[in-house]
Amino acid sequence: MQSKLLLIILDGVPLRNWRRLFGNLEGWVESGQAQTWVMRSVLPSISASCYASIHTGVTPQEHGCTGNGNVFRLSHPDVFTAVRKAGGITGAVTHSFWSEFFNRAPFDYVRDIEYDEPDSDTINHGRFHTMTGYGLINQMTPSDVDLFATLTMLSARHGLDYGILHTCTLDSMGHRFFHDCQEMDHACAVMDEMLAPFIPKWLAMGYEVIVTADHGQDARGHHGGNSDLQREVALYYFGSARGPDPDTVLDQLQLAPTILSRLGAPIPDTMKGSSFLAG
Repeated sequence: MQSKLLLIILDGVPLRNWRRLFGNLEGWVESGQAQTWVMRSVLPSISASCYASIHTGVTPQEHGCTGNGNVFRLSHPDVFTAVRKAGGITGAVTHSFWSEFFNRAPFDYVRDIEYDEPDSDTINHGRFHTMTGYGLINQMTPSDVDLFATLTMLSARHGLDYGILHTCTLDSMGHRFFHDCQEMDHACAVMDEMLAPFIPKWLAMGYEVIVTADHGQDARGHHGGNSDLQREVALYYFGSARGPDPDTVLDQLQLAPTILSRLGAPIPDTMKGSSFLAG
């Protein structure tokens, strides 16, 4: 393929938290080693609907996922299938919803929690978590450093051309504690510190890296609706391509075709968004 890319999705981080609390990411921007923009999510700004749109490049009104209780195998072309058609190797270290959307549904705890399927036309190497038992006082989220390490292992062991990592830690913290609090400040700082050592490793392995969120959260830890706090997130890009003017607001539907353009894979006709990276 033309290049290799890793997409890192930190669930439920509003724009104001990225800018205030992710000192390593902002430091790379300040030093000129990364570019950053605002990205605006689809509606509803709910997790599953955003996951589906991030990878299909179409709205929830088109792909049909209306929320977290409506998860099924999607029929639209997506990033995984496009990469596979172009001869690339794919991997995912994510919530199980991604496996259900883009591989097979319903999710089987034994069959699907971990698999290596080189001949699959979607996800070749999957490591998933379900968050079964999740609630307000029981987050049921893995350690993020374990997830970052797992993606690194899959990339090195299987030569991934495209890999995605998704973690719900900060989304869960926001729902529990809201955002103007010591707990949330600390959680974001810890995430930034855990992620930071892996970015140079991935760049040294030849990957471009995108770090962003699926949606934000408002002051009461809510999302799904149409406010800036619920919809606006940051997107950080590490790579050699040229991006738009820094004050450009990106559409979440641009993410899938941008990833495919960087990889050199054909972009399905259903993906109407334009790539925001060139060169």
